Amino acid sequence: MLYEAYEMQRSLLAGASAWANLGSEWMSSPANPFAQTGFGNMMASGLDVFAHASALHGKPSFDLPFTTIDGKKVAVEEVIEAHKPFGQLIHFTRPDAPAGQPRLLIVAPMSGHYATLLRGTVKRLLPSHDIWITDWADVRLVPLAAGRFDLDDYIDYLIGFLEHIGPGAHVLAVCQPAVPAFAAACIMSTDKNPARPRTLTMMGGPVDTREAPTAVNTTATQRPYSWFEHNVIATVPFYHPGAGRRVYPGFLQLTGFMAMNWGNHLVSHWQMFRHLVEGDQESAEATKAFYNEYRSVCDMTAEFYLQTIDVVFQRHLLPKGEMKHRGRPVDPATITDIAILAIEGERDDISGIGQTRAALKITPNLPDTLKHYYMAKSVGHYGIFNGRRWREQVAPVLESWIAQHDAT
Repeated sequence: MLYEAYEMQRSLLAGASAWANLGSEWMSSPANPFAQTGFGNMMASGLDVFAHASALHGKPSFDLPFTTIDGKKVAVEEVIEAHKPFGQLIHFTRPDAPAGQPRLLIVAPMSGHYATLLRGTVKRLLPSHDIWITDWADVRLVPLAAGRFDLDDYIDYLIGFLEHIGPGAHVLAVCQPAVPAFAAACIMSTDKNPARPRTLTMMGGPVDTREAPTAVNTTATQRPYSWFEHNVIATVPFYHPGAGRRVYPGFLQLTGFMAMNWGNHLVSHWQMFRHLVEGDQESAEATKAFYNEYRSVCDMTAEFYLQTIDVVFQRHLLPKGEMKHRGRPVDPATITDIAILAIEGERDDISGIGQTRAALKITPNLPDTLKHYYMAKSVGHYGIFNGRRWREQVAPVLESWIAQHDAT
């Protein structure tokens, strides 16, 4: 009944949002004599904030039709290069871009949000790199006939995508995919796969959650595996294409993240209200744009979510050297020529300091010259890959690392 209750609430809020939007438009309309009064302005602003907060949010678009290279405007086109039931590989082609730019696969998180959460990441790197990105599916739209999708499948998808791109590519894993991306690098190194990446950059990822545990990590360890299986897994209702599929709903993930920083979200909406009252539409729209993306969520398969809870957060199999992929050991010692960059945010409250850096400790046969650690000062989890500090502090470190190892 969990999913059905959410859908009913969502429908009610959608209606309330529509009425609030109409009310806001009327209270700010020139035809309304109260529009130019302080009372009318405050009412219009309050209704606008409520309408936005309660609106439905579908899958956003990347909306990156152009980039700028050496001062020249260059067209960008999204091309689906490989399509699979649970995810597709998008290539941002730029016909007029300089030849020979590094090919970079950005692995987007499968953690309740769409790949467009990394729009700012892609936008910053488009001028200097040939960008590819994983676009994971909302599994409530994937029919049961498509089968299962778990952590092993995730690793297989990454290996397949790298083989599609070809030898010499680089990988950037943001947050959750740090573990499967690292595991894929191990498997490809073991097999001497020619498509193994030249560099692997992991940003704010849970490689070893025993290091500086956060509230997210504590939640995963304080309860037994069976609790998650019986309390947060739901069945997709009959009116969705994925009817009958067992999932971890995106709305539960969003609720958890919102609850972690409830005070900050209230302050953000209060500031949005103030900006609207003061006529600062630009600042209000910036806040709206962030929440449009943040509240756009998708479901994960139950098997992927539960296996991740077990392998990554409860038993810590990767850093302990006990992780397996389809029965084969995931051995970090086999990585000898993939340059690894670990990036963490000083104020990250989702992946604590040391959790990503752990990847550098468990690769004994990788030379120190192929390892690098960077901690972004005064940066939280989302600031690692989006916003001003990402553009000005973090991205240059990543670009330099890729350039240093692109021709080796």
